[in-house]
Amino acid sequence: MSTQHQPDYFEFYGLPIQFNPDQQEVKAKFYAFSKQYHPDFYANESEEKQEEVLALSTLNNKAYQTLSNAKKRLKYVLELKGIVETDEGYQLPQSFLMEMMDINEALMDLQFEPDAEKLAEVSNNISTVEKELKEELQSLMNQFDSNPTAASEVLFASIKDNFYRQKYIDRIREKLA
Repeated sequence: MSTQHQPDYFEFYGLPIQFNPDQQEVKAKFYAFSKQYHPDFYANESEEKQEEVLALSTLNNKAYQTLSNAKKRLKYVLELKGIVETDEGYQLPQSFLMEMMDINEALMDLQFEPDAEKLAEVSNNISTVEKELKEELQSLMNQFDSNPTAASEVLFASIKDNFYRQKYIDRIREKLA
């Protein structure tokens, strides 16, 4: 994946790479660039200049969409840091998979025998796991943001693991819907 260079939205906005950048700053940069790179201001410029401005305007929109959305931002930072690669096969921990096996079995049972009470119970179990993952992730991201230079392989591995466990839970949520 390293051949396909991702634009650095943090660099574009002049912000440090963080999991939780200051959203006021992100918004301020977005609005400033939206004005600065508005195509109307370049109507009389050369076609080359107009294309350049359009590219910067597009980059600004993508940067804002990514940095203002927690899930997109998490994935983006992990890819930017080379911790997560697009479509990599990640091996989830056995303990987590065992825990999920019970939930998956319950979901299969529910397909054959719908039961509102059991469905509510499974949904609650999933919510509990989601809440634990979110809290764990928040703590890991805060560790990184407070001291990015001291971030260790272990920290990144933990964040990556959490990211993939959340993706797994998201897929279970879709089955529930």
